Amino acid sequence: MYSQNGDWVGGFWPGTLWMAYLHSGDETFRGLALDSAQRLAPRQYDTGTHDLGFLFCPSWVTAWRLTGEDGWLTGAVRAADSLIRRYNPRGRFIRAWGALNDPHNAGRIIIDTMMNLDLLAFASRRTGDEKYLDVAREHATTAQRVFPRPDGSIPHAYDFDPDTGAPIGPATVQGYSPASCWSRGQSWGIYGFTTMYRRTGNRQFLATARRLADFALGALSGDHVPVWDYRAPQQPYDVNDASAGAIMACGLLDLSAATGAPEYRQAALRVLTALCETCLTRNSSRADAVVARCTRNRPAEDGIEISLPYADYYLLEGILRVLRPQDVDRAIDLSMP
Repeated sequence: MYSQNGDWVGGFWPGTLWMAYLHSGDETFRGLALDSAQRLAPRQYDTGTHDLGFLFCPSWVTAWRLTGEDGWLTGAVRAADSLIRRYNPRGRFIRAWGALNDPHNAGRIIIDTMMNLDLLAFASRRTGDEKYLDVAREHATTAQRVFPRPDGSIPHAYDFDPDTGAPIGPATVQGYSPASCWSRGQSWGIYGFTTMYRRTGNRQFLATARRLADFALGALSGDHVPVWDYRAPQQPYDVNDASAGAIMACGLLDLSAATGAPEYRQAALRVLTALCETCLTRNSSRADAVVARCTRNRPAEDGIEISLPYADYYLLEGILRVLRPQDVDRAIDLSMP
């Protein structure tokens, strides 16, 4: 499926090309990455989505880090300006969906937004203006308060009264129910809270990432490929979501480096190995992608065990984190506080 403006996934193709360039040194990949990133230029002014980190971190931020060309930096900061306009100071959260003047979903946050906060951290580091990181920190603190359950599982979404900021309760769109645990969301949380620890030094964010990781690792079945929802009635015999595994592996590698706990790295290696052994498209007649067995939106019956661009990106990122960590650090900044 192709989207003219990149939808929310448009940053992953240039990101995948950057990973290929780092691995191979082939200038063809570099040129293609720059060309595909440039097509996202109109989105830096998009105030209608929280997904600007997904769009601009793997593409424009990485382009700036690897080329040093100021145009990429300027565009990424503009995207951060657009993103902070979605901040609700009453509830201290970044609204997930809908236009700024649309009352529908005005109080909804989703765990995915944790992955968009690094764009704000980047903007603060490059401009010296703390307003971006302040918003990221406030949103992460709110998410940390309302998402994790006592066992470390999380729902997909949470609703607030947008006018007062008062909490309403958990919700879901892509999970089985508000009480279930959508596996890709759990992975976004592991990766996102670890990243926020790395950008702020707040050890509460690190502790939250560990809680989420411990639940997810305990919920994995023996094949080490996540089912689409860890609490769906048919699990562990339900459809898979390999993208949740690729994202989780990157987060676990980060978490191991941040905590010094080798068991997280060992778990990440098991997941990456399982993905490479059982989820690649090498024998597929429709192999326009690398990873198979991904599920986009099970409740909507939209994309069941297919290929998804973010699975490809995070699988390559995870492999290179293991094999060439210094090169990946150049691209996405793996620094610790």
